[in-house]
Amino acid sequence: MNFINNITRVTSLLGIASLLLAYTTNVSHSGSNPNPQGVNKMKSGYHWATAPTREMQDDDFSNPAFLWVDIGSEQWTTKDGEAGKSCASCHSGVETMKGVAATYPKYSAEDGKLRAVQHQINNCRTQQMKAKPWKWESDNMLGVAALVKNQSKGMPIKVKVTGEAQPFYNKGKKSYMLRRGGLDMSCKNCHMDYTDTRIRANILSNGLGNGFPTYRLKWQKIGSLHRRFRGCNKNVRATPFKSGSDVYTNLELFLTAHAMGMEIETPSVRN
Repeated sequence: MNFINNITRVTSLLGIASLLLAYTTNVSHSGSNPNPQGVNKMKSGYHWATAPTREMQDDDFSNPAFLWVDIGSEQWTTKDGEAGKSCASCHSGVETMKGVAATYPKYSAEDGKLRAVQHQINNCRTQQMKAKPWKWESDNMLGVAALVKNQSKGMPIKVKVTGEAQPFYNKGKKSYMLRRGGLDMSCKNCHMDYTDTRIRANILSNGLGNGFPTYRLKWQKIGSLHRRFRGCNKNVRATPFKSGSDVYTNLELFLTAHAMGMEIETPSVRN
């Protein structure tokens, strides 16, 4: 019985791999080059979104992600923790965050690690407010992260990948190129080699993070870029890392660097 079950699992994996190969080899782009755009011609996921999805993102009143931005606005002035402080206690109005998100993830000399916006939010909570840290995908965390990033909407990304940030960028690049899981695939296989290729009902994008946190129609709620990483890992039958992990934060820096100069869209809407 175990032998039969093992054969069944292997057959299932082979079937999935064959199906994926069939979709990616039946390319919808022209020419023989699997990446006609070129590595240096990255485009936002907005480029591949349907017209209704774009319209939803473009209208702040129709964009469902703004429900979480509202949560973030409320939390910005809510005092919490033993210090009796709120975000506004140190930063005043949220407009002071304009341009800040465009530089994240960034190296922190305080602990010698790379920090995403969510890491910085929790650092402020634990160190300045003396409050409990928020879970990565909690409504409060996503709300404040979306609120902060929304202040930089329309501004170009300008992360640093040299100096102290260089080792983290290199690790992110290595992770991006690494084949993993039962399907033995890397991030590059989908988002560089076969960009603009139809796979089932979707079209493979450059897989960038300039709109995160994003409201994903599949999720029916807002979610972080690290949640998307976890989903991709599961799709190729690989064990995902924890959101907020060093692996995903390094990968976030690499992807953000690929979108250098591209406008921040947070909060975006995706399929």
